[in-house]
Amino acid sequence: MLASIFSKSRPINYVLMAGALVLFYILYLFKDTYWLNYYYLVAQKVGLFLLLGGTLLLTGFITLRNTLTRANSYALVLFLLFLVLFPTTLVNDTIVIANFFLLLSLRRLISLQSLVTPKEKIFDASFWIFAATIFHFWCIIYIVLVFISIVFHVSRDYRNWIIPFIAFFAVAILYIMVGLIIGHDFFTHLTSEIYPSFDFTYFENIYQNIALALFASITALFAVPYIFSLSSKPLNLQSSHKKVLFSFLIGVGIYVLSAAKNNSFLAFTFAPLAIMGANYIESQDNKWVREAVLIGIALIALFIFIMQL
Repeated sequence: MLASIFSKSRPINYVLMAGALVLFYILYLFKDTYWLNYYYLVAQKVGLFLLLGGTLLLTGFITLRNTLTRANSYALVLFLLFLVLFPTTLVNDTIVIANFFLLLSLRRLISLQSLVTPKEKIFDASFWIFAATIFHFWCIIYIVLVFISIVFHVSRDYRNWIIPFIAFFAVAILYIMVGLIIGHDFFTHLTSEIYPSFDFTYFENIYQNIALALFASITALFAVPYIFSLSSKPLNLQSSHKKVLFSFLIGVGIYVLSAAKNNSFLAFTFAPLAIMGANYIESQDNKWVREAVLIGIALIALFIFIMQL
């Protein structure tokens, strides 16, 4: 059964998920084959796939390295299923890039609890957030998580509060320099996304609407028990789990505020929700409940995916 297969973190699990990602990616890409006529688009699609694979691996690394779950692959499976549930994410290059950068930031912020080189970690996390902002403006609100992490661990040193602003100027200078070199109108790019939008009538078909409703239900199933379980987590892990929760809430905020939104913007919530879901599944003593939850989500995701091909 599905939950039994991924109850351990084994190399074969990564092979299975890599194969599944290749399959779903190719199936969705071949809805339209015009890109096969242009070498640069083929290279772009290959690069995007590698970035999706890297995002999947990074989610697993953050989860297992920081002991956010037991030694299983549930978080990876759930992340992959969320991609399948919202297949437009597979071809939205700016969202995939921005999400990858935010996960790099989250990795540094969670590791901040070790108090080893905190200033470097704060700078790195802030740098990746502002880099993500270049690709999707509302990623900028993720900087709130940096200041939350400072409050948790290193608030007494005033210099730590200044570091995010230094990272901002570093990214801004690099962005302006590159823009001047290649002749990119960076101000137009930023101002086109800077306004918030609360228009949720973007659905291209009924299945995107259904997918969003089902995702909201899955979120409630995973998030509510996770919130109530925070106080029972080991003391040395509580701040890490709180960062995961805040990361999810900020991801929701990015989706809500984004202009010209679509379901792929929910990608910013996939990794933290997958971690919360993994905690929920592994907390179930009855193996049939674990199987039912994972298989149920898999069947729903597959149905929605097939209907949108």
